[in-house]
Amino acid sequence: MAGQNIGNSTVTKADIVEKVYETIGFSKKEASELVELVFNSLKKTLQSGEKVKISGFGNFIVRGKNERIGRNPQTGEQIKISARRVLTFRPSQVLKAMLNGEEYAHLIGKDEDDDE
Repeated sequence: MAGQNIGNSTVTKADIVEKVYETIGFSKKEASELVELVFNSLKKTLQSGEKVKISGFGNFIVRGKNERIGRNPQTGEQIKISARRVLTFRPSQVLKAMLNGEEYAHLIGKDEDDDE
């Protein structure tokens, strides 16, 4: 089914910190600082309007949406929807293949400048 959530749980930042702690052997404080540093770096880059490309994972892109007229679904009344910036994510071919249980070894390291 489209939009169906396959997994039963959600991975949190604390879960990521725990995984870094277990895998790399940093202290929990160091693992937490590292994860926080990565996320802050991503947020600042996106806030400045730059694209974030993580090879083998995907692209995060900030796009502008123009002001437009919409409708209140309950009343049918027209309302003005203000201009805003939205974040989009485009998964890499490697991630798509992994999610679908397909072979992906031939895709690793391939430059993935898909159409934007």
